[in-house]
Amino acid sequence: MNPRTTGSHAASTAADQLIFGNLSEAGTYLWNETGHLFRVPEDAVKVGRSPLIEILGKEPIVVTKLSDDPYMTITKARMTAADLDLGVNF
Repeated sequence: MNPRTTGSHAASTAADQLIFGNLSEAGTYLWNETGHLFRVPEDAVKVGRSPLIEILGKEPIVVTKLSDDPYMTITKARMTAADLDLGVNF
């Protein structure tokens, strides 16, 4: 699957795949390759702020948005990932 790269104007919804470096919205995300969970609070994506986390590598990190809520419970995140046939490692 080709991940969608969102611009600053595009709104993502749960289950959208995108490149980690293009995150522009708070939420709970799953790193597709490793199954790691990312919680991105609202403060981390405010316009004019420096990124709180920057991950660099030769290949882009593709993530799937599980929820708009960055504080989604672990159990619900696991169930959502399972519903999307995504592996978890948290």
